[in-house]
Amino acid sequence: MRVAFLGLGAIGTPMARHLAKPPFQLTVWNRTAEKADAFSRAHGCRVAATPADAARDAEVVITCLPSSREVEQVVTAADGLLDALATNAVLVDCTSGDPATSKRLATVLAGRGVHFLDAPVSGGTSGAESATLTVMVGGDAGTFARVRDVLDAFGEKLVHCGPVGAGHALKSVNNALLAVHLWSAAEGLAALKKAGVDPALALDVINASSGRSNASMNLFPQRVLTRAFPRTFRLALLDKDVGIAAQVARETATSSPLLQLTAELFRTAHTLLGEEADHVEAVKCVERWAATEIS
Repeated sequence: MRVAFLGLGAIGTPMARHLAKPPFQLTVWNRTAEKADAFSRAHGCRVAATPADAARDAEVVITCLPSSREVEQVVTAADGLLDALATNAVLVDCTSGDPATSKRLATVLAGRGVHFLDAPVSGGTSGAESATLTVMVGGDAGTFARVRDVLDAFGEKLVHCGPVGAGHALKSVNNALLAVHLWSAAEGLAALKKAGVDPALALDVINASSGRSNASMNLFPQRVLTRAFPRTFRLALLDKDVGIAAQVARETATSSPLLQLTAELFRTAHTLLGEEADHVEAVKCVERWAATEIS
């Protein structure tokens, strides 16, 4: 199967690596051409000069970009995908994007005889490396079945979530819950530290009790207590995702005061900590305001 992969970032690179071998014939494109060239040298696949060049003759095109804005740009630009995709090709958007843009793109592409699936992934860089990502798919079930072998190459749990936009909606809410857990655990642990309870001891108890979460079980012991804060997923991207979840709630007329507040908090953390901060570094805002370090 001829596959084009657009976007060789921290998640996209290992995802593409799983497709750079039989039974796939892979072409890659990246906004920073040097990354695509290096990937090609390492894995022996073709490098495209433009998105349009990547899409020509491809049966499946995968986008994995920072946001839906960039996806829309590579579709509609003068050297973009829209005029290059073959009839009956499938565009699979693995970006953590927004449902409204996905629906708009799906309509435009359908007018050209091209199928669209939103298929954001969860599992981080480690899941991408080990091909154990969860893939949340929105779109036609028959189209999903057509590309299942491609998604299987980098995903372990593939879930058809509903119509176009459903995958992006679910991914945004999942990441909003991550943000809620991060922030609430930080506030709780900061308060406990100031009350004289050692954060490591507190986490040991919480993780054997009903308050545990991925944040308390993994992120705080491995990254916060150690002060390691490895940069695996940018705070800027989590801010974007929580904002999408808050927007989904507003568009569906769902009362969501906690989601709206979380979106505001992470927007503030993003502003204070900058574009390159890791998402777990949002804890530093809580520490700053509480005048204590969770360590």
